[in-house]
Amino acid sequence: MNRSKLLLFVLLFIFFGFQPNAFAQRSLESLDQSLRYSRYARVGLKIIPIQTDDSKFTLHMQIEKIEENPSLTTFNMSYAILDSYTENIPEDRIVILGANDLNMDTERHWVFQKEVEIDPTKETQIALLSVLDTRQGDEYFYHIDLKSSYVYEHAKVGAFYANGVAFDQNYINQGQSLIFDSFDGPGIHAFYYPLKFPVPYPPMETRPANVPKELEVIDKGDFLENVPKSLDDLGYYFFQTDTSDLGGLMIKTTHDAFPKVKDWDEMVDIVTYISTRREHEELLQAEDKKKALDEYWIGMTRNPDTAKEVIREYFRQIEFANLLFTDFKEGWKTDKGMVYIVMGPPNEVNFSQDREVWTYGGMGESSKIKFTFARIKNVLTPHYYTLNRSRAYQPVWFKSISQWRSGRMAF
Repeated sequence: MNRSKLLLFVLLFIFFGFQPNAFAQRSLESLDQSLRYSRYARVGLKIIPIQTDDSKFTLHMQIEKIEENPSLTTFNMSYAILDSYTENIPEDRIVILGANDLNMDTERHWVFQKEVEIDPTKETQIALLSVLDTRQGDEYFYHIDLKSSYVYEHAKVGAFYANGVAFDQNYINQGQSLIFDSFDGPGIHAFYYPLKFPVPYPPMETRPANVPKELEVIDKGDFLENVPKSLDDLGYYFFQTDTSDLGGLMIKTTHDAFPKVKDWDEMVDIVTYISTRREHEELLQAEDKKKALDEYWIGMTRNPDTAKEVIREYFRQIEFANLLFTDFKEGWKTDKGMVYIVMGPPNEVNFSQDREVWTYGGMGESSKIKFTFARIKNVLTPHYYTLNRSRAYQPVWFKSISQWRSGRMAF
């Protein structure tokens, strides 16, 4: 390397945190994205794409500040538009994000906004956001298909908080308001779905899940953009600028305590994952749910102190599952949420275009347990996955439940 190239490399590293080989010989499929689901993550990443033309998008790339008073200089940030999950990430596709690129720096978010144009000749186009914590070397990733066989169309409408930051949660509490904006005109159409979903079957249950025969939908009509819109009904909403489009924006509405548990009745529903069938039936039939739950926890753990610890950890897992996995279902009712609650955060997470794989266990391949979530094309969300169930999961599943019931879980 000659002196001029060496000097350029040093300057890039010092001023931009640039690492030219950060993705060398790495594909999106090979990246471990387990920090996306960690209970100890320092930042949370999200890309909110708004389609502005057939091949043009506005990408709202938002980094949530989870740790207290973080410094932008602590992190190296970049994004790229990729053609594949399997090909090595080209260095010339990586765009460094620095302080000069910030659109907004709020109490909760760093916000970058970029206009991108995808290649119309490619079958797949993926936006990838990367954040490196330079203190520990932790790598955070978030990706979303802008175009693929699993995406109908992206929304041409966006939802925003009052401060102008794009709405980046998986849910909104009932009665709260958002501001909607679109590129198709002043009118936005809303549909409301009041459907409630059952608890998923456990991983070793291979019979088909119950599917509602009819889906109730209520047409809420048009409303104007850039005016606060209150979402008042529990369920989920679907927003479109053109009702003939195949895509739109789905937002789940929840009770006011969500992602935490609201009442004793909900708590009875939620403990089903670590209960026997008889225990759960008795809880459902109990007139005094609080008293029945107190007796349930003490009877299960045989120790009041252990019971308190199990309650604290179990409902912390519920809260994380709701934060991470809520879509049109509450997070704890999704397949991912169920596995996360019982098994804990996965040690490794890898994405392919058609699946997401969670790995638990030791160093050797023979001691690892893998849960594979198959990607399903869904008009409501490009991130819909269902667990590939197998009776082979039964031993590890029952072992994890036993650890919960004895207070020996450790995440």
